Amino acid sequence: MAAVVTERTPAPAPAPAAAPRRRRPVPAWRWLIMLIAAVYFLLPLLAALRFAGIKAFGTVFTAAGFGSSLWLSVRLAAVTWLVTMVLMIPTTVYIHLRLPGLRRLLEGITILPIVIPPVVLIIGVLQVMPLGLRATVWMLPLEYVILAMPFAYRAIDAGLRAIDIKTLTEAAGSLGAGWLTTLWRVILPNLRTAVLSATILIVALVLGEFTMASLDLQQTFPVWIVLFDQFDAQMSVAASIFALLVTWLLLMLITVVATRQSRRTGGGEVTLFTVAPRETIGN
Repeated sequence: MAAVVTERTPAPAPAPAAAPRRRRPVPAWRWLIMLIAAVYFLLPLLAALRFAGIKAFGTVFTAAGFGSSLWLSVRLAAVTWLVTMVLMIPTTVYIHLRLPGLRRLLEGITILPIVIPPVVLIIGVLQVMPLGLRATVWMLPLEYVILAMPFAYRAIDAGLRAIDIKTLTEAAGSLGAGWLTTLWRVILPNLRTAVLSATILIVALVLGEFTMASLDLQQTFPVWIVLFDQFDAQMSVAASIFALLVTWLLLMLITVVATRQSRRTGGGEVTLFTVAPRETIGN
C-alpha cells in the first residue's frame, strides 16, 4: 500500500503585543499660556476677596433684597430656558428636515442679537409691548429669549449635525409614529447633550444680565448688586463673588451630571457648541 503523506500547515505566528502608548509631554508654551490665563482670572478675584473681607460674606445673606432678587433671577432663568427650548428645538429640527436651504439664513438671523446692542433691543421691545405686559416681570424672559437665541440655536444645531436625523425620522414614521411622538421619543433623547449644553449657556446669560433688567426697572440679582454698591461697597463685592461662585457651581453641576448621563447612554460629551457624534439612542 502506498503511504499517504500529509503536510501540516504551520500555525500562524502570534501577533506581537502592541507597545504601550507613551503620553506626549505637554509643551512648555501651553503651560505658559495656562499660567497667564490663571493669573489673569484669579488675580482680580484675590483682590476682590481682600477688599471685601471675610466679615462681608457673613452679612450679605441677611441684607435686604438679597433672597428675593436671587430667587427672581433663578425663576427668570427657568422660564427663559423653557420658552427658548419650546421655540428653538422644533424650529431647528424642521429646518434640518424640510428646509435645509434656509440654514444659512437662520444662522444669520440668530446672530443678530449678538450684533445689536442690548440697549437698542430693549428700547425697541418697550415700544411695541403692551402696557400690561411691560408692567410685569415676565417681559424679561421674552427679552432674554432673544439674547439666548444665538447660543441655543448653535448648540442644538451642533447636536442635530452629530446624528442622522433624516434616517431616524423616516424609521419612526415607518413604524407609525407621528411628528410629536418622533420629536419626543426619538429626536430629543439624541439631543440630550445639546440641550444640556444650551442650558449651560442660557443659565449663565440670565444670571449675569444687567442692562435689560435695569431698563425694565426690575430688581434681579445683578441689578441688586449694583444698587447695593451705593450703600456698602464691600458687601456688594462679596455678593458679586458669591454670584460668580454660585453660577460656576451650577454650571459645573450641569456639566458633570450631563457628561455622566451621556456616557451611560452613549451620547457625546457636553460642550458648548460641538457634540461628538456617537451611537444614536432611543427612548
